[in-house]
Amino acid sequence: MKITNLTTMDSGTQVQYFAQAVAEKPALIVLAVDDTKAMVVPIEQAKRANIPVLAFDGPTDPSVAGDVMSVLSNNEELGEYAAENLIDGLKAQGRASGKIIVLTGTASMLVTQDRMVGFDKVMSTAPRYQVISEQDANWDPTLSGTIAQQLIAKYGCGGIQGAYGMADYMALPIIQAAKQAGCAVGGKSGLVVTGGNCFKAGIDAIEAGEMYGTATEDPISIANQTASYVGQYLTGQNPPKHEVMPEYRVTGANVGQYAAQCGHA
Repeated sequence: MKITNLTTMDSGTQVQYFAQAVAEKPALIVLAVDDTKAMVVPIEQAKRANIPVLAFDGPTDPSVAGDVMSVLSNNEELGEYAAENLIDGLKAQGRASGKIIVLTGTASMLVTQDRMVGFDKVMSTAPRYQVISEQDANWDPTLSGTIAQQLIAKYGCGGIQGAYGMADYMALPIIQAAKQAGCAVGGKSGLVVTGGNCFKAGIDAIEAGEMYGTATEDPISIANQTASYVGQYLTGQNPPKHEVMPEYRVTGANVGQYAAQCGHA
């Protein structure tokens, strides 16, 4: 296999890179979608050129989902796990009510939207815990920290009891911002924080008692599954057109079970 790596987090650049890839007529284009709407026309162009596309991690726009193969995370389930972590964490503190902030990945991505569908569904079962602010942090840890500082300054330590950072590297800046503001974190009365897309730093924070929990969808597992799919496809093994990765909830009770899986990033 000869692999050409055209990686970017900028949606406009991704459209340009995709056009470049189509022009080179490869045996396969492997795509991590940055902007679902922006990639509709490029995917249609690849289909007309008879170039197969494998989308991984996050889904394409539904209008072109049938035009690609996919290896996807169960993002709605990941959102459900985040809500369960917050509800259980707040209940464990004996809180009859609580205010929650949410820092999401890029709002235009279906990955983010699907996670919030699952999150909102589970949170609706515990209306005494209320989301008071949902902010688009664009999968950016620096921006996550800035937004967290602003929200803590606005509501104060006593005005926020729970927080969801959609990836561990977004949840950890929330913890840091809270500590810098003099707010208690974790324990019997501190801020309850949950992450996602588990990373080693997140596992360490759970073990330290500063983060209540996270969920899988770690980068190594999705990468390994995608690489396996590519190998099967290019050697004519005809893998199923769409695969969904199993996901798991992680808390202090089972963190040791997932430390190795989440510890590579």
